[in-house]
Amino acid sequence: MNLWGGSTMGRKSVNFSIKEINTDLARFRDLNITIGAITREQWDEPMGPTPFPSLTTLRPWDQRLLKRYKPFYLPFCDLCCMCTYGKCDLTGSKKGACGISMSAQQSRTVLLSACIGAATHISHSRDLLTHLIAASGRDCPINVGGTGVEVEAPITRLVCGIKPITLGDLEPVLDYCENQVTQLLAVTHTGQEGNNLDFESKVFHAGMIDHVGMEVADIAQVSALGFPKADAEAPLVDLGLGTVDTKKPVILVIGHNVPPATEIIDYLKENDLFPEVEVTGICCTALDITRYSPKAKIVGPISWQLRYIRSGVPDVIVIDEQCIRTDTLFEAARINTPLIATSEKNCLGLPDLTHEPVESIISGFVTGTVPGALILDPEKVGEVAVRVAIAMAPQRKKHSALPTKHQLTEWAKKCTQCMLCRRACPNDLPVAQAIRLAASGNLSGLDELYDDCLGCGRCESACKQKIPVHSLIVTAADKKTREETFCLRSGRGAIQDTEIRKVGGPIVLGEIPGIVAFVGCANYPKGSREVAEMCMEFARRRYIVCTSGCSAMSAGMYRDEEGKTAYERYSGAFEAGGIVNVGSCVANAHIAGAAIKIASVFAKRPLRGNYEEIADYVYNRVGAVGVAWGAMSQKAAAIAAGFWRLGIPVVVGPHGTKYRRMLLGRADKEADWLVYDARTGEQVNGGPVPEHLFFAAETKEEAMVMIAKLTMRPNDTSKGRANKLANYIDLHKRLIGGIPPDVYRLVRTPADIPLTMKDEIQVHLAEHDWKEATIPDPTLLSRMVHSRKVA
Repeated sequence: MNLWGGSTMGRKSVNFSIKEINTDLARFRDLNITIGAITREQWDEPMGPTPFPSLTTLRPWDQRLLKRYKPFYLPFCDLCCMCTYGKCDLTGSKKGACGISMSAQQSRTVLLSACIGAATHISHSRDLLTHLIAASGRDCPINVGGTGVEVEAPITRLVCGIKPITLGDLEPVLDYCENQVTQLLAVTHTGQEGNNLDFESKVFHAGMIDHVGMEVADIAQVSALGFPKADAEAPLVDLGLGTVDTKKPVILVIGHNVPPATEIIDYLKENDLFPEVEVTGICCTALDITRYSPKAKIVGPISWQLRYIRSGVPDVIVIDEQCIRTDTLFEAARINTPLIATSEKNCLGLPDLTHEPVESIISGFVTGTVPGALILDPEKVGEVAVRVAIAMAPQRKKHSALPTKHQLTEWAKKCTQCMLCRRACPNDLPVAQAIRLAASGNLSGLDELYDDCLGCGRCESACKQKIPVHSLIVTAADKKTREETFCLRSGRGAIQDTEIRKVGGPIVLGEIPGIVAFVGCANYPKGSREVAEMCMEFARRRYIVCTSGCSAMSAGMYRDEEGKTAYERYSGAFEAGGIVNVGSCVANAHIAGAAIKIASVFAKRPLRGNYEEIADYVYNRVGAVGVAWGAMSQKAAAIAAGFWRLGIPVVVGPHGTKYRRMLLGRADKEADWLVYDARTGEQVNGGPVPEHLFFAAETKEEAMVMIAKLTMRPNDTSKGRANKLANYIDLHKRLIGGIPPDVYRLVRTPADIPLTMKDEIQVHLAEHDWKEATIPDPTLLSRMVHSRKVA
């Protein structure tokens, strides 16, 4: 029995036990009464088969996908160290003391990562929702796009069977998510699950729950904080170190949970101080604060933390939660900048001054007796941060931790060329060689490292001479940092239903070649420019391009030959050739939501609690691909898993192999690609599309070719398949060389062949003894064959 089944808006209940009661009608003994949540039903769509799914409700769907896309393991560690029986060596056919195999342990680790990511987003969502309800009330209406958005919460409707009307309606949704994360974490205990594919099914479940939590967070903040509401013309906002006016007091906010930052903006506005103070941000709080006020400025993605703090520009640093360097307090102290922590999840050992008088807190910061403090009242943070920044600016005088050019050379002379810095570098950058040049006064080598540097600081930890390597790189690239003046379009949030209706047909038929979503962190193999170049290339080819999080920033940190960024060059509408920034990490839900709405709004498939059918539609018909080129965090793992369960493939960069396994198809095994033809009921070969569900590319070029390939779907019309093949073949020729070796597997009928490539493809088909195949009305669900016949 599914404890979470049903359709009420709440799940909490009150129980009464009555020993005995006499009435005129009857005598009752040992009477138990349960009063559940009051149902507010404003949705006439019938409830589907899987509202509030448990860990195993969608297991059959997961098994279908995992039968086709088998885990390919890349063990990051051969040992299991999770209980006191260990360490257990799992190499070869060895098992752990509990009986676990290498494959199960790797999938168990993936599940742990996905659970951490999902718990982080759901916890963020809970804190945000609680704050917004306290500020705006449970009856605050949900509004993510006015009349242009009728399906306001597609993931919540799909998974939970709930149509939320107000902020209060979102609380039981998070109750469900929190319950499921607890259940999933229990699965990872020693002596619990033992099958690798069942671990993987639960990874998918964690991803789905993560997407629900993200959607709750973003629709709540869009509704209550006045963020852009599905606005294709959301304003362009400043991006880059060079956009910051360093003559003013500067506040830096870092993290993901935006309420403290919005209170800073409110205090500035209420006291007419906005023109006098710069509000800057790093990571997703930066994205969300520019959704709240376009006057705020984005410094850059997560990897910009060290370089910006050490520059000495911030006069006060405010951190909330997620993806914040854990040594931020130390780095802030080096530049004499006070730090304010604002989240219970990130206290940094600081004294809790939440209930102290504002004047006392400010005095402690300004006199230096209090280098940092925990303040859990966002409104108080707003006042303290502004007043401290104004007071500290003339006192600090932008004190920097970066060396001068002369000091840089002196530091470089201490290098012994041991190469430990290069060995520690995730991107294997030629750090030691660049430092050797710098010792002679030539800074060009260090300057060239700047764009590719991840800002992780591992080179400094490895250096036996204690050389501040990252600081040397930033100093050498001083001119570049001053010229970092870019822009991006403020996060628009949801995709309008009207946009979905316009593009639904062309996407499903393949005439728009696909949706490509660039999401995730900034752990790039060769800097952020590659993300911008990929975005522009696919937009130019008339794909719909979406961005979010750090990738949204990276997409804007490059100018083309005409001096325009991606967001200036291309439309912000969800249309062919558009580049759509949905917003911060939690806004990723709108990308999955758009795919779901193609099935619901365009194709009229029942949405409510009907996960399998919608996922089957998306998998077979919607040519969407996620690209997490710099994926680093557990949150990125959970986001990817949510896309996998919907049947949407994800491509990661080379660092993505550290997630320990890929989900790869075998194009050569025809039996793996059988689908039901809903017209005839027969099982037929639908072709190896999409070929993989989770794929790591070594280079940008390999990634671009694979992205084009993975947009193909069994349902493509011949016109659509020809369009997709033309892009795939052209990219392969241009970036790798020659015609792809597997084109014969992707051409079903002669009409699939792109006209401009007809001659060479026909030669290729002849070489592989190609035979024509039918184009099915594809589904992986046998029950859909019966329902389509009845219809």
